[in-house]
This record gives sequence, C-alpha cells and structure tokens, in this order.
Amino acid sequence: MRFVIVSLLILVVVVVVAAIALIYAGVYDVAATTPHWHAVRAILETARLRSIKAHAVAIIVPPGLDDPAKVLIGVEHYAAHCAVCHGAPGVPKGDIGRGLYPPPPDLAKTAPLYSPGELFWILKHGIKMTGMPAWSDHSDEELWATVAFLKKLPGMSEQDYARLVMASMAHGAHHHAGTRTHRRAFLLMRARRNSREPRNALSIP
Repeated sequence: MRFVIVSLLILVVVVVVAAIALIYAGVYDVAATTPHWHAVRAILETARLRSIKAHAVAIIVPPGLDDPAKVLIGVEHYAAHCAVCHGAPGVPKGDIGRGLYPPPPDLAKTAPLYSPGELFWILKHGIKMTGMPAWSDHSDEELWATVAFLKKLPGMSEQDYARLVMASMAHGAHHHAGTRTHRRAFLLMRARRNSREPRNALSIP
C-alpha cells in the first residue's frame, strides 16, 4: 500500500513539473488562432459548466419572463450588446465575434442548455477566458429581460427577430446606442433579404 501511495505522489510531482516546464518554455500556444489541446479544452469546459451550475443554484427566477414587454427590453439589450459576437436570426457575427476563441456560441442552440438562473448568472458575471463580459453594471431587470428574450430565441425566424427589433424601437428604446444598433441590425437583415429576393416595381427601398 505504501508503495502505491509513493508511486502516485511521484507521478503527481512528475506531471506538475512537466506542466511547469511546458508553460515556462512557451510550448503551449495561447494564440486565439490555435485551438486548445483536447485535454485543456475538456478541463476548461468542465470547470465552466460546473462553476455556472454551482453559482447559479440559489438564484430565484422572477415571475413573468413570458411578458412581451420584458422580451422587447431583452431584444434591445441583445441587439446592442450581444449580436455583434453571437449573431442573431438574419444577422451574422461581427468581426469581433469571428476573431474570438473559443468562438461565441450560437445562442439559439445553446441557450436551451441552461436554466434561466444560469443564463442570468452568465450575463451578470461573464466567463473568464472566453471573451464573455460581465454586464454587472446593468440592472437586474434588464438582464432578466435579456434572459426572457434568450428563452424565445430558439426557432426564431429572421422575420420574427426583425419584428421584435422594430417593435422595440417603436416602444422607445431607453438606450440611444441600442436604438442605433437596432436600426443597423434591421437594415442589415433587409439588405441580406433583398439580395436573395427578386425586386419588383412595388418593392420598398
């Protein structure tokens, strides 16, 4: 038994020394253009998922996340701050999003994997080493509204998103920068759609 314990301790020391040697030798490539080693990626993903679950477990979800008014506030925040990296229906990722590693996920696919409380925690605190910022300077009401929008995002069509953006603009966005972003996103969607559809004499420019 003692031999086994000593052997395990020696193995741990060897692994630690090897890891330190790799780090100090600069062998591990930290460039965003180079993917993580499989082992590193597995460790980071496990740490991320377990940390989110552990820290979000006590969060109480407020009632009324299905309230259309909340969704309108949420789409404003999303268009102004999130779409540039994550994209949106009919809106591709921006240059910043395309240059990040790990790449920002398609939230229409990944948002359903998290509970509302977990999504709120991610929005409020961000995630280290991913490019996901903390929006802790925004009100909890706005962050919960963004969660409300994210729960509606899976399956949302380009037309549905455009209608929400326009409805939010008409409702009166409370962040002027967000309003400008809404309009740019909407015009981009229209440009993309118009490039795919034949124009006729009754087309609206």
